[in-house]
Amino acid sequence: MKKILLVAILVVAGFVVAVAQPRAIGANIGYGIDISYQHSLGEANMIDLSVNIPMFNGIGATATYDWINPFNTAIPWNNKGEWNWSLGVGGGLGIYRFQYPAFYVGAVGHVGVSYDFWFPLQLSLDYRPNVGIVYDKHTDSSPLGFNGNGFFGITLGVRYLF
Repeated sequence: MKKILLVAILVVAGFVVAVAQPRAIGANIGYGIDISYQHSLGEANMIDLSVNIPMFNGIGATATYDWINPFNTAIPWNNKGEWNWSLGVGGGLGIYRFQYPAFYVGAVGHVGVSYDFWFPLQLSLDYRPNVGIVYDKHTDSSPLGFNGNGFFGITLGVRYLF
């Protein structure tokens, strides 16, 4: 009984800590569309999870670990809201083309500038390259290749902060 009580207390404490961290949900629009969820890991780090529709013809998922204002270089022109920039790295996978699918997996980067308003809204301009290996059995040459489509990762983001 004591073990069950201890496990229950640890689960509730973990949930309370997770809910107490700032979070954001929103969309990035650019060379496709991303629905993203950001979870803060303190003042200087966050996890960004997103489901994306690359080139509006496929589906994928990415996860990045981001550093907010790395190297202690905050953007100095703060007014009513707050400017931040972030730098991150992670991984991604997905499918291009539904009729003749090509599967990809690779590394994802993230560089972005964001403005957090004094109300719960964030606007951002991000570059999110997603490069790696693509498997396409519908080509005349080798089915394995380089995924260069992910270099076009400039997006405009809008998020609700909660």
